[in-house]
Amino acid sequence: MKTYKTRDEVEQEYKWDLTSFFKNEEEFNKSLQELENNINQIKNYVGCTKDADKLYEFLNFEINTLALFEDLYVYAHLINDQELGISKNIERKNKTIILNGKLETALSFFNPELLKLSNEEYQSLFTKNPKLNEYKAVLDDIYRFKDHILNEEEDIIVTKLVNAMDHFDDISSTMLNKNHHYGYVTVDGEKVLITSTNFRKLMRNPKQEVRRKVYMAFHKVIDQYSDVNANLLNSYISMEEQLASIYKFSSSWEQKLFSLELSDKVFKTLCETTEKNLDVLHKFYTLKKDVLKLEPFNYYDIALPMSHNKKEYSIKDSQNIIRNSLEPLGKEYLNKFEKIITNCYIDYCEYQGKCSGGYSFGTLKQDSRILLSFNGNLDSVSTIAHEAGHNVHHQFIRENNPLQYLECPNIVCEVASLTNEFLLSNYLAKKGSSKEEKLSGIENILNVIENNLFGAVREGLMEKDMYQVIANDGSLTKEYLDNLSKKSLKKYLGPSVKTNKYIKDGWVTRSHYYMNYYLFSYAICVCVAANVADKIINGDKEMLENYLKFLKTGSDKNPTEIYAILKIDLESAETYKRAIEYFDSLITKFREIYEGDA
Repeated sequence: MKTYKTRDEVEQEYKWDLTSFFKNEEEFNKSLQELENNINQIKNYVGCTKDADKLYEFLNFEINTLALFEDLYVYAHLINDQELGISKNIERKNKTIILNGKLETALSFFNPELLKLSNEEYQSLFTKNPKLNEYKAVLDDIYRFKDHILNEEEDIIVTKLVNAMDHFDDISSTMLNKNHHYGYVTVDGEKVLITSTNFRKLMRNPKQEVRRKVYMAFHKVIDQYSDVNANLLNSYISMEEQLASIYKFSSSWEQKLFSLELSDKVFKTLCETTEKNLDVLHKFYTLKKDVLKLEPFNYYDIALPMSHNKKEYSIKDSQNIIRNSLEPLGKEYLNKFEKIITNCYIDYCEYQGKCSGGYSFGTLKQDSRILLSFNGNLDSVSTIAHEAGHNVHHQFIRENNPLQYLECPNIVCEVASLTNEFLLSNYLAKKGSSKEEKLSGIENILNVIENNLFGAVREGLMEKDMYQVIANDGSLTKEYLDNLSKKSLKKYLGPSVKTNKYIKDGWVTRSHYYMNYYLFSYAICVCVAANVADKIINGDKEMLENYLKFLKTGSDKNPTEIYAILKIDLESAETYKRAIEYFDSLITKFREIYEGDA
């Protein structure tokens, strides 16, 4: 695969085109000044909730100001990520960050003001100016928090304190990624420094002794400092529980359910169904043990791939494979995928100075742009399919909704990306050019389900346990968290995997515990995506039609209403059973291909 030293060496067709945001620096600066002017004008709308006509004027002004801000903010971040460390890029990005703070401060009057209205006063606004119904879902979503508000002075104090305190994740991340020294390991005669960034790669090394040494060295250091991480996690969760109480919720979990507009039954059913079917996860680990021919099959062997697809994919190859895999979604969807390719929405190539990783980042008025670290392996192909799912979803929402309803809830947004990964896996399993390519396609999606369903549920339940300890006036200690993690992991790994003394401290490396129950969103989305993809692959035209409607639905609907379009009930055990059954069928398919001549 061709490599690049600098961005200048990359072909134009493999760089993203950002000119639809701003054609040049002069246009950017002009819009920056326009945003500053708009921020200064916001004070003129204080008190607008008493006047239906003034309120409608403010809401139009606000959404267009937010759209302008997003274009500036995202553009500045994209430019910075394509070439890190350039002063001009950093300065441009920092300007938008500063304006973000000013904008939030200027708009902070509105929610408390709206929530002070009595129900009668609030409802009368829509009678006095029927145009306000254009924003009714937005306003209703704010107004439903009426019983959970503080007065303006209290809210400012709480916000300032939280902003000053909430650095627990940053401290943990700094320790893990910068301060800890994990030592060295010899790989193919070369001495390699173990870091948090190359740990996963080293754990896929074909030599078991290398994997063992890396795992033990890494976790020995983590274990030495995990009492500090326990204190950080204890402080973060204590803060979240106190904030819930301040905002008149019985617990942080109740606050999360209220925010998501989902019932507790959704998560109980998800977790109970998953734990009733752990034998399927155990079957997956038995498959890995059999294929890898390792006795014993150690916990530090789990990351080792079962398939050995050495095929190198060009960018053009990747585009064609993904295009073919998405054919079951129909012409309307494929046209949107083609738009990504022909309009240079993707920045593909690696070179020194570019931000690593992959993401899709869009705005209210602009289709998203995709950043990649393309290196020619199947993971890179899968990442394109994943991020393209986000991009196409964003295109559909933008085309079918007004500006105020273009957001997508976190507990919904991963369905589109994961559905694409399922479709890619299915295509490779059927059309792969070699046995190893077919196996690698299936293994990719097996790993997605293992991590995002079983892994997310396991750690989500651990997180709920942590919050319960704090709610009962206890504290999270290293010993408690170690025991919780060890017990949980042994239950999920089953009899095929040999554990070790360090499996207890996996909680230390999980940044999601500082994201207040975010893990469950992965599990919900992967189950829905499995349901959707399986039916579409098998020719269910009704599901395809509903899926396209789902992709076009804006944030005027809540998650339950959005999922109802797919005729998927998040409170039903069948939703999660079908996803696990799909996982089971993939395990069987992998073994069939592995043991056959395909």
